[in-house]
Amino acid sequence: MPWKECQKMDERLRFVVRYLEGEKIAPLCREFGISRVTGHRLIERYEKSGTEAFNDLSRRPYRHANKLPFQIENLIVQLKKEWPDWGAPKIRERLLKQYPEVHTPATSTVHAVLARNGLVVHPRKRRYRAKGTPLHSVSEPNQLWCVDYKGEFMLGNHRYCYPLTVTDYATRFLIGCEGQESTKEQYAFTVFEQLFREYGLPDRIRSDNGVPFASPQALHGLSKLSVWWLRLGIEIERIAPGHPEQNGRHERMHLTLKKATTKPPGNNLLQQQEKFDRFLREYNYERPHQALEMKRPGDIYRPSSRAYRGLPDVDYPFHDRSVIVTRCGRICMKRKKINFSLVFAGQKVGIKEVSDGIWSVAFMDYDLGFFDLDSCRVEPGENPFGCKVLTMSPE
Repeated sequence: MPWKECQKMDERLRFVVRYLEGEKIAPLCREFGISRVTGHRLIERYEKSGTEAFNDLSRRPYRHANKLPFQIENLIVQLKKEWPDWGAPKIRERLLKQYPEVHTPATSTVHAVLARNGLVVHPRKRRYRAKGTPLHSVSEPNQLWCVDYKGEFMLGNHRYCYPLTVTDYATRFLIGCEGQESTKEQYAFTVFEQLFREYGLPDRIRSDNGVPFASPQALHGLSKLSVWWLRLGIEIERIAPGHPEQNGRHERMHLTLKKATTKPPGNNLLQQQEKFDRFLREYNYERPHQALEMKRPGDIYRPSSRAYRGLPDVDYPFHDRSVIVTRCGRICMKRKKINFSLVFAGQKVGIKEVSDGIWSVAFMDYDLGFFDLDSCRVEPGENPFGCKVLTMSPE
């Protein structure tokens, strides 16, 4: 056991006295519950300091990180006031040349001094806020698909079901209705790949701003799923937050779906999927639709002429170079790692120098942002998917 907290000085005094009286240090250390190293250290401290050895030593560190003599700190502050546009690297270089006899601190230490003195301006990070995109009203099949998750509901086994639904805007054709265990991206990828193989690729897909269709933390609100759509040549549309009526045709289908398949729900996901499949056949091939002049959606809809053949190659002939984004969402360039976005991991992007030391990043035909090799992060440019005046859907 260690020294007794309430009698530290007495215990240490007794230990030293008994050692000075001739007792062996090994049994003494065992009796007092300390190591031999601690015992020898206490005896050495007593021989040097007397009874002061029985007091606790200060745990204050001998030196502090980034702690400089006040003269050097004043020099750094003075240089910053003289050259307010200079950052820590330039100020350190000026110190190195102007005062070669002085031990020059590290760049991080110079930055810490500037921060302590309130001389660092932290740029306010622009947070992405969903605003919606231009919405199109089309008249031909596969020009626009609408997607959404119908509100989750509980199955008979007390597990939740999240139906992922896809419709064709022009014909109201219910392309897919798949019950999912969650709204995770990997499940959505599987569903859409199956639908693309069966029905081909649409020109556009309209969704809300929720996951997995969008990601509020990523660049321009993109998600891995929407990046995949862009890579396939599919344009993305997003309704404005809080305006489900902009996807009104799809929401109306959800009401019909809910009445026909969830009251009562299936006992498990497989039974519930059988209900969805029956509803899909009825909705597309048996049920007349008033908006279609009492025609059935299956009478009008035709699969897309754009067949799904996997991801096409991406090339950037008008850019300085093309780079593969790393798995951690970074762009490696000139031995620097530029923070970009995880949703582009594994994708090829185009890099072009647009000004002295300023580079732009593009994906496909979309300019996404800019970076320099000092800040090492991509700042978003104008949202290529947004609009200044939101075009409202007629429904």
